[in-house]
This record gives sequence, structure tokens and C-alpha cells, in this order.
Amino acid sequence: MLVLTRKPKQQIMIGDNIVINVVEVQGDNVRIAIEAPREIKIYRGEIYRAIQEENRKASAQLGDIDLSGAMPLK
Repeated sequence: MLVLTRKPKQQIMIGDNIVINVVEVQGDNVRIAIEAPREIKIYRGEIYRAIQEENRKASAQLGDIDLSGAMPLK
């Protein structure tokens, strides 16, 4: 894990096409702005974990479905 110290208006670069800007720091809160290509999905950690959990639940439910007679994808 890389840990950086940044001040407002400073940036962090990830690769050639992702920029994280520190917008504001107020007490324990840090506001950041992320510039990235549209095809890169960006989630807050708690939202990402909730999506992953829902995907696990859906996958487990699919395990109970018999798809042997389903038409193959083209």
C-alpha cells in the first residue's frame, strides 16, 4: 500500500489517464475529485462491497437453477 500526504490543490496520478485532485480538507474530511475515462468504474468502498455481496448472493441463487436446456449465447 502506498500512503501519500497531499495538500489541497495537489494531485495524485495513476497511470497516464487517472488524476486524483485533493479539493478540500476540513478536519477529518477530505474532498477529492477523480478524473478518469468513462469506462473505468469508480465506487466508494462501502458501495463496492455492497455490490460484491449482492453479486455473491445472485450467483449463489443461480446455482439452484438448471440451465442445461437453455439456448447458448451467440
